Amino acid sequence: MARLEDPVFSFASAFVDAYAARCPTQATLAGVPGEHAGWDDLSVEGANALREFLTLERDAVAGLPTPTDRWGRVARRVLLEWLDERIAYFVHEDHLSDLNNIESPLQHVRQVFDLMSTTTLRAWETIVTRLGSVDRVLSGYRQALEEGQRRGLSSAERQVRAGIAQARVHASPESGLRALRAAFDASSLAVEEKASGIAARLDDAIAAACAAFGRFADFLEQRYLPNAPSHDPFGERRYVRSAARFLGMKFDPLETYIWGFREIQDIERRMRAVAATIRSGATVAEVIRELEASASERVETTEQFLTLMRERQARALAELRGTHFDVPEAIRHIEVKLAPPGGALGAYYVPPSEDFSRPGTVYYAPSGEKTYTLFSEITTAYHEGFPGHHLQCGLQVYFADSLSRHHRLLVCCSGYAEGWALYAEQLMEELGYYERPSFVLGMLLAKLFRACRIIADIGMHLELEIPKTFDFHPGEVWDWDLCVELLATRGFIDRAFAESEATRYLGWPGQAISYKVGERVILDLREEMRATLGSRFDLKKFHEAVLSAGSVGLDHLRDIVRETLAT
Repeated sequence: MARLEDPVFSFASAFVDAYAARCPTQATLAGVPGEHAGWDDLSVEGANALREFLTLERDAVAGLPTPTDRWGRVARRVLLEWLDERIAYFVHEDHLSDLNNIESPLQHVRQVFDLMSTTTLRAWETIVTRLGSVDRVLSGYRQALEEGQRRGLSSAERQVRAGIAQARVHASPESGLRALRAAFDASSLAVEEKASGIAARLDDAIAAACAAFGRFADFLEQRYLPNAPSHDPFGERRYVRSAARFLGMKFDPLETYIWGFREIQDIERRMRAVAATIRSGATVAEVIRELEASASERVETTEQFLTLMRERQARALAELRGTHFDVPEAIRHIEVKLAPPGGALGAYYVPPSEDFSRPGTVYYAPSGEKTYTLFSEITTAYHEGFPGHHLQCGLQVYFADSLSRHHRLLVCCSGYAEGWALYAEQLMEELGYYERPSFVLGMLLAKLFRACRIIADIGMHLELEIPKTFDFHPGEVWDWDLCVELLATRGFIDRAFAESEATRYLGWPGQAISYKVGERVILDLREEMRATLGSRFDLKKFHEAVLSAGSVGLDHLRDIVRETLAT
């Protein structure tokens, strides 16, 4: 059966449309074209209906003929695994306590407005409609959270407090929602005949949305928080289930925990060697402090920083296109923007829409005074942009001749995604793109940060002791305070970011380890293929094999790469 003729492809395409109709919030976030003015139904009834729909779809996929084409097999496996994961979310009743500081319905309701089209008056009408109904989606969300507490399921106090703080920002005069009016006024559409009517309704809708976030913050603070448990850890069973979902592979948490300590020691050893080339006799901490204070490393304004990051992306893409990666025209542009206020700190990437009318975008959410140090940011540019997430996610959307529509738009395995992006950071060192020793040190800092995540994430959720052989609070049991201290002292990040990160790990168990575990799998695969193929090994072809797979679980990635390079 020829590529894309297998019935799984037409089924997957129709599934995207059916899923988008039921989950318009997720449709916008995923970049499914269309005028998505509504919301996912987050209520208990809505969750039950969605679970029933997904279960029926899963049964239908299982009933399709077994694919004979390679990519048909990939499409079927990816769709079944994705449906199993989504159904499990409801079976385990995770939707009844889904509130954290970075990736939960609270963030989705706010973020969706950053990703909606603003190119026509009709698009602005859609924005107005959705803004005016924020209260409805938050009411359903509130009902689910209340039901969760009635069943003894609740988000922990720390996550609730983070949610309250974010909702308060969204309700405040500093809310990113209020910037929508300025964006409308600045657009060329503002002079059209119908614009004044839209502007007036936009003001009312923004006010209604901000008020809805304020009421939700009141609910969290007055009704939900008093009954939220103070105990953060998820425990081993729940943690392993969550981590396996992010990794797409079975893993041993204790082996991974011990490996994390070895990684930290190896990275720190290399950091000392690089620091010595910057200033002989100085400690790593001393060199970092000097770099942070150096005028040549600091960028004082956000716009200057964003410009430098855009230039860095453009250079890498221009020089590596054709030699190391094939980059189609549709993804040769990357947006770099400042993130709206009110979210977790750090940088993140949003993929392009299906029709590429929404370009892939890197968002920066800085802490403190919004000053930037280049030595620690260059590696992030390659991680979030090119050849990291932008190349990876852009190609996934682009590969319509081999990947199913469902795979291209709705699937993101964190182990694959973050593993590739962290691998891309190291690859750029191998290719000579850290032209200063300080940039190499910055790349190693990023690796150290991700290795610290391994031991802190597993350690906190399993309530493990720190090994007595490790020179950081040996013998003590992990908690939030120790995680913050580790990140601030050994990971060299500022206190506010460290606190945000520690809260993130406790509310999103298993995601933090996906960076290093994913990188480990890709590096091991590269060495395996190099040993297997010998002189026939080609680095560009290896990258093509990894990227052409689309986002898949790490076990599935191994299967695809081995099959691809064996032929």
